Amino acid sequence: MSAKKDPSVLQGFKAFLMRGNVIDLAVAVVIGAAFTNIVNALVKGIINPLVGAIGTQNLDNYSTCLSASCHGTHGIQLMWGSVLGATLSFLITATVVYFLMVLPMSKYLARQAARKAAREGTKEVIEVTELEVLKEIRDALVAQRRAGHEDH
Repeated sequence: MSAKKDPSVLQGFKAFLMRGNVIDLAVAVVIGAAFTNIVNALVKGIINPLVGAIGTQNLDNYSTCLSASCHGTHGIQLMWGSVLGATLSFLITATVVYFLMVLPMSKYLARQAARKAAREGTKEVIEVTELEVLKEIRDALVAQRRAGHEDH
């Protein structure tokens, strides 16, 4: 008796790489990285100058000192400007993804579902109509048989 060999690590890795979802994930990561550069440029080139009209162009400069004095790296500083910048980047990213990707895809899928439902509804109506026609034919044949038997 020979025991069944387990697949080698290399074969398992090859099977893992050949699965479709791994390739899709890799593409998503690459596109996401490129998209991040666009969002960062948007924040740096448009959002920060708009905020700079009120104060500084670099949101990282906004902070609050919690200790008696803050000089350089001494003291306790809350860097809320960095959090604000990251939050704006996130909101811009989420907005663009929603309006350019999620919303159009949702509308497309809804139209596809409506078309499919319409096709299925039409098919059901056709099947019902065919059934009604077949019932009428049956009834007509039964009536003919009865009429034929009554004549004899």
